[in-house]
Amino acid sequence: MKDTLKSKSTLAVATAMAFAIGAASLVPAAQAADNEKCYGVAKAGKNDCQTAKSSCAGTSKVDGQKDAWVYVPAGTCEKLVGGSLESM
Repeated sequence: MKDTLKSKSTLAVATAMAFAIGAASLVPAAQAADNEKCYGVAKAGKNDCQTAKSSCAGTSKVDGQKDAWVYVPAGTCEKLVGGSLESM
């Protein structure tokens, strides 16, 4: 009986940890308050999320695609060649 309770406790802890790790992966780690979306600077296949021409992250077709973005530290985007805070 004691082993059964220990097994259930271990399973509960493992399940909780798996849920926490899974939930954390739903929000990109780079999406912090001190980051901003920077359009027009992502390399092909390196964008962070969906664009008008691409269905999801990592699917931009060309370097510098104007509607593809990546997270960069706040205040950095407009210093980058081709960088914009708005999709073009």
